[in-house]
Amino acid sequence: MGNFTFNKTKIKGVYIIDVKVYGDNRGYFMETYKDSDFKEAGLNYNFVQDNQSSSRKGVLRGLHFQKKHPQAKLVRVMKGEVFDVAVDLRKGSPTYGQWIGAVLSEENKKQFLIPRGFAHGFLVLSDYAEFAYKCDDVYHPEDEGGIIWNDPTIGIEWPEAGEIILSEKDKIQPLLADIKIEF
Repeated sequence: MGNFTFNKTKIKGVYIIDVKVYGDNRGYFMETYKDSDFKEAGLNYNFVQDNQSSSRKGVLRGLHFQKKHPQAKLVRVMKGEVFDVAVDLRKGSPTYGQWIGAVLSEENKKQFLIPRGFAHGFLVLSDYAEFAYKCDDVYHPEDEGGIIWNDPTIGIEWPEAGEIILSEKDKIQPLLADIKIEF
């Protein structure tokens, strides 16, 4: 598929994508997205919004989703390293409530494709990280939902990153069992 290798994960629809990097003594070049290559792989997304964030070590953002306007996301790290997680919330899915994680970094240049119907979050492992993602729907602030990052029924195995730093909102997110949401 051109400059991308689409690696399936244990959860249907979630992919870890290796990107071909062209480098020499001047630096490097890589395509981060090419619609025709994604479509050839059966990944038909219409990305409409790009986002970028920066965070320091120990910042955990998530687990977030939009209730009525779910978003597919193609995420990558431009600086630093993060542990990125997707939790399956799709109605009737055999992997409902299960998670998949991937280390994304400026060195490995991997991308993580998360379809609609998932909660998403990440933990910064490096001193600093810049995180970029494409979304297939615009952000609706009134439509936010979330799950507490350390829900024991999900059992995410977060790597050690020192003190976990959460937003006030993320400190009080409910358990998966209490939200009863399915996409």
